[in-house]
Amino acid sequence: MSVRIGVLFVLLFIFIHVLLTSAQNRDIVYLQALMDNLHNTPPNWVGSDPCVEKWDGISCIESRVTSITLSSIGLSGELSGDIGQLSELQTLDLSYNKDLTGSLTPDIGSLKKLSNLILVGCGFNGPLPETLGSLTQLGYLALNSNGFTGPIPPSIGKLSKLYWLDLADNKLSGPIPVSKGPTPGLDQLVNIKHFHFGKNKLSGEIPPRLFSSKMSLKHVLFEENQLTGTVPLTLGLVQNLEVLRLDRNLFSGEVPSNINNLTSLNQLYLSNNNFEGPLPNLTGMKILNYLDMSNNSFQPSEIPPWLSSLQSLTTLMMQDTGLIGEVPVDLFSIPQIETVVLRNNQLNGTLDFGDSYSNHLHFIDMTNNLISGYTERSRYSADLILISNPICRESDTTASYCDLPIDSNSSYSTPQNNCNPETTCTSDQVSSPNCKCSYPYTGTLTFRAPSFSNLGNSTIYTSLQSSMMVSFQSNHLPVDSLSLSQPTKNSDKYLEINLAVFPSGGERFNRSGISQIGFILSNQTYKPPHSFGPYFFLGHNYDFFADATKRKGKSIGIGVTIGVVVGGCVLVLLLIIAGIYAFREKGRAERATKKNSPFASWDPDKGGGDCPQLKGARSFTYEELKTCTNNFAITANIGSGGYGMVYRGTLRNGQLVAVKRAQLRSTQGGLEFKTEIELLSRVHHKNVVGLVGFCFDEGEQMLVYEFIVNGTLKDSLSGRSGIRLDWMRRLKIILGAARGLQYLHDLADPPIIHRDVKTTNILLDERLNAKVADFGLSKPLGDADRTHVTTQVKGTMGYMDPEYYMTQQLTEKSDVYSFGIVMLELITARNPIEKGKYIVREVKEAMDREKDLYNLREVLDPIIGLTHELQGLERFVDIALRCVEDTGNQRPRMNEVVKEIESIMELAGFNPNAESASASESYEGKSKGSGHPYLNESLFSYSGGLLDSNLEAK
Repeated sequence: MSVRIGVLFVLLFIFIHVLLTSAQNRDIVYLQALMDNLHNTPPNWVGSDPCVEKWDGISCIESRVTSITLSSIGLSGELSGDIGQLSELQTLDLSYNKDLTGSLTPDIGSLKKLSNLILVGCGFNGPLPETLGSLTQLGYLALNSNGFTGPIPPSIGKLSKLYWLDLADNKLSGPIPVSKGPTPGLDQLVNIKHFHFGKNKLSGEIPPRLFSSKMSLKHVLFEENQLTGTVPLTLGLVQNLEVLRLDRNLFSGEVPSNINNLTSLNQLYLSNNNFEGPLPNLTGMKILNYLDMSNNSFQPSEIPPWLSSLQSLTTLMMQDTGLIGEVPVDLFSIPQIETVVLRNNQLNGTLDFGDSYSNHLHFIDMTNNLISGYTERSRYSADLILISNPICRESDTTASYCDLPIDSNSSYSTPQNNCNPETTCTSDQVSSPNCKCSYPYTGTLTFRAPSFSNLGNSTIYTSLQSSMMVSFQSNHLPVDSLSLSQPTKNSDKYLEINLAVFPSGGERFNRSGISQIGFILSNQTYKPPHSFGPYFFLGHNYDFFADATKRKGKSIGIGVTIGVVVGGCVLVLLLIIAGIYAFREKGRAERATKKNSPFASWDPDKGGGDCPQLKGARSFTYEELKTCTNNFAITANIGSGGYGMVYRGTLRNGQLVAVKRAQLRSTQGGLEFKTEIELLSRVHHKNVVGLVGFCFDEGEQMLVYEFIVNGTLKDSLSGRSGIRLDWMRRLKIILGAARGLQYLHDLADPPIIHRDVKTTNILLDERLNAKVADFGLSKPLGDADRTHVTTQVKGTMGYMDPEYYMTQQLTEKSDVYSFGIVMLELITARNPIEKGKYIVREVKEAMDREKDLYNLREVLDPIIGLTHELQGLERFVDIALRCVEDTGNQRPRMNEVVKEIESIMELAGFNPNAESASASESYEGKSKGSGHPYLNESLFSYSGGLLDSNLEAK
């Protein structure tokens, strides 16, 4: 009897399910399945019909879901394969939800009617599925600013209707696919207008087949990849091209001569490659605005006369391009010219702007040339830099052009509209340009190739604001006003502007309003003024919805079909739902407990899902560390810091360790500590101090590091350690430190910016091998911020990157700057700032490239100056000074620094891959243990630790 009842209940349940799925809204089941893998979905996602009940972000036609747009609402979780069952879906936009992770399901290829796939600024990763090629109706594909890896699927070439393809700012690698036989390729996209592939790891040559005269391309963006070879001649066939970025690759050979055929080009970036031969003749580019050919290996030549014929030019960037001779006067009379950067060339003579120079001229940089004179003009008021020219070196001039100018970034902010400000706004409210206190939707507008460079011109921002308001109003969005602020050029030469959009009809947006605004920006419905060029937007999560209460359950409404089911079935169904609800609530409670106490259910002997995912580090009990430090004895104490004490200890296996023990008042949350040790445990390199383990026991938080016996590089340079370092030993040490930093930048997962590179954070082991130490201020580059981390300024004065100090944008090039200071400290044994003198300025003022050792004997450490011939010193100084360039894009990457130091060592007759000799056997002196390297700000400092990057970015 009981079996029959059970079978009856199963049949009734199946009957109800069939009734539900065959009702007017057949997509409810698939949306519910999607919700099982998503968190923080809109609270009104309940009921039986998302179309009738108007679920936030869902649009329908005839009771079928055709659009899902959910921008910036804090969605998290993964996109399950159930998305492929929404067969009528035409638009999917989940942009700006950075906690959406996991791979992009291959089932996405089942959406045969999809025309817009937009996943900008999420946390997706893994390879792009080949099934993308099945989306035959797709016109707009934007997957930029995620963490996608692997090759570009050749199947994308089958999307004949595609006009927008943005895969930028990911980790895509491999060659650019083109068609071959039955295999499709990107060359088949003849209707495409946008190739956005910048900031990936694409390699190989650009196939000549990629371009043809059939294409209608407007933007080709390949910046910051690893592309090699020559630029194909077929590029000159793309007559409609407006923006071309090939900068920061490994291109070589001559620039193709027929590039001059691109007469519609507005912006051309060729910088930071290995181009050779003569400068390309660009006479035909009559409407070119922005030209950057810097940092290439062109043949030495005078400034070509055709430059003055480019009457629309606003920006000329030709630093380090082999220019010689005098600067022609008519170069500055180009009507629209704003910026001229010709630093690091061999330009000579007297600089003269003439009487008819452009009224727009605002910045000229002639640093490090051979300019011997300057004809001043009374009207001229722009910034001029002539540092490291004879005119500044050979006299005691105090002229402003012989000093660094004030930061050129603009502090522009949209003014208020002649209104009376609200008397009080709450702490999280903002006063709009119309003087209304409200909660704005914020984010960053990033323009990849603006045609102007003068960020101080407020007129351009006024036009941007006006055009954006017109777009919002014409699309009937609930926007009262908007504000633009802090325009900044970042290290990618992108223009970034903060955007705040204020709601109309109240002080908050609802989810529908946020999604509409996000979609207008994510699918490029809004078109900025032409001078701003291609852009993308990264919105922040909107945390101010009026309905703060989250959805408690995921019940499936039964609608009108309940009437066909007997009362007993309703009771059974309710019981089932109640059971599911209770089970899920229990799971939520357990997850909340784990969040507050992440180690609560972890048995170190058995392991399990709650233990940190450690790679090489182990968990210590409090008693173990108490024993190995002799009960944290005073004699074992080797220093203290703001976080607490550091103790020397000996493990049972005899290994020496340094134990960092946090004070109770400085300990961070358990979840943060767990995440932190998971990150550090992944760092394994012979030139990086290793994390041996940790302790999270009896209320203690401790980190256990390997003990490095010979102290810091600073100790040896100052003489405190008693170790004498000759030229060879210094090269070995600096190479090891460079390799350690390169590992953190390029091979650690996720990549790590150290943020406090200095000689006290480079340790020397028993064989004087260098090890980078102290990650107390370090920052990981997550999937959403792979270019930079916006964070409060921290570090050590003298070593700190001035660009980071001014912009608060931390990049790997900030470490490169600090490393350059370390290199100069290595050869001078001087502090970065000593008696008010800065080591960079001291070296540059003493330098004379025409003399032996660059005339630096007066500033060199006598220990290396007396013992050996300093072979390779000049090249060493050159790379050090490249590292301390004012802006990050002028500095090399750490892998370039490593290669150059290796080359210097080989030139000096040293083997860069040989192990250092034992300090006890072949080095003079003996480590005196004066202090210890583990004493700087620690990982335990939450405000400066590895985990606050997202908090500070907000």
